[in-house]
Amino acid sequence: MPATAAVAPPPTAPVQLAARLSSGDSDESLLPTLREIKNQIIGNRTKKLLYLRLHAVPKIVALLSSPSSPPPVIVQAAAAVGSFACGVEEGVRAVLDAGAVPHLTVLLSHPDAKAVDSAARSLRIIFQSKLAPKYDFLLEENKTFLLSLLNNTNENITELAASIVAHSCEKPTEQTSLCDAGVIQKLVSLLGGSSNQRDTSLDAISAIVKNNQEVATKFVSISNGKAFNSLMGLMQDRYPRTRLLACVCLISIEQAFLVYFQEMQIKTKLILILLDLIEEVCRVGDEAPFVLKGLIGESEELHRQALSVTAAERFCGYLLKGKAVLEARRLEGILLVLAELGSKLEQTRAQLIELQVPSLIIDLLKHDCAQLRVAVCHVIKNISRSLKHLCAGRFGSESIVMPLVQLLCDSSTSVQTAALDAICNVAVNLMTKKSVLLQSGVSQYSVNLLGQCILKCG
Repeated sequence: MPATAAVAPPPTAPVQLAARLSSGDSDESLLPTLREIKNQIIGNRTKKLLYLRLHAVPKIVALLSSPSSPPPVIVQAAAAVGSFACGVEEGVRAVLDAGAVPHLTVLLSHPDAKAVDSAARSLRIIFQSKLAPKYDFLLEENKTFLLSLLNNTNENITELAASIVAHSCEKPTEQTSLCDAGVIQKLVSLLGGSSNQRDTSLDAISAIVKNNQEVATKFVSISNGKAFNSLMGLMQDRYPRTRLLACVCLISIEQAFLVYFQEMQIKTKLILILLDLIEEVCRVGDEAPFVLKGLIGESEELHRQALSVTAAERFCGYLLKGKAVLEARRLEGILLVLAELGSKLEQTRAQLIELQVPSLIIDLLKHDCAQLRVAVCHVIKNISRSLKHLCAGRFGSESIVMPLVQLLCDSSTSVQTAALDAICNVAVNLMTKKSVLLQSGVSQYSVNLLGQCILKCG
């Protein structure tokens, strides 16, 4: 007889597990309960929300501060708290409402190394959320606490410190205060650490130098430019996220300290790396177009440079190959870059029209994502600034006009406004197009909006 394979026991129902948390069970019983709850909620939004309704989070947080909780229970409880806060806004709110942050912070000094690691990892997850509390770094006690974390030899704690800076440092006075306290030098030293340390440090450095010329100037002078050269090197890192964050950091410095970025070679390199990162399948590819838009925004010089490296052709290639499979956020970012490219130069608008961009994107006006519909309207609005192509009838067909008119009845006010702006450009001084618009047959509400648009444009 062949040996019978062992069958794993079925998972315990959440209601039973949540009840056990407050049943006064022994530590031996609590440990598997916490472990099973944590395993059930990892990556499972539905289960997280179910446990939130069962009020599991306050019970778990209470275990963090209980004098009777042994280290293994604390480790599992802290890990569960981090899991609840990961990727679910309701989970972050529940964790904060239960008072988890002060309890986890106290655990950073716990004698058990595993408890310290678990608390630090969970705090880092919490501070990645916009809902997390912000430290006021003008208060000396907060600055002292931050430096104590940065000076710690525990990698999880130094990553937490960098995450706190990235989340909290917003005011110019805070940026200058942290810079004067030597925080930037500490963060620069972490750039040579693990990939997680590099990434969190890059995030923090970006926050400290953003829009602050004084701090950016001090950064580029650290060790006679070695810190800046380290950033340049990280643009070639093997990890896509590190490359993206290095680009973000360099752009923050460039925008704060323009004198240091006179060479077009560095800006061209940034454009090329960001174009490559858009092809990454992970979240990096979703964020890269937004970073690129921030780099080239308001600069005709960088618009021309983007054209010279075939940015328009590459974006159209993405739309042709993956419009149906790309995530909505990545599509939105690509469209916003195209809108930016079409906002200033007639040369660029002509190229985008030659590449058939309006025809490529018009069906996206029916996309479920409102932000994406707005982005399409921005592209059409900016490309249609070309009076030469308007007069040639390139935007007058019903296939472009009618979908815009239909958006005047959209459930989103921002979409209605964006569509109206696009229609204004398409209709300007072109009586035949106005006729198409007026004969569209949409509701009286839309016709009234359209009449206002025609009066505005006429």
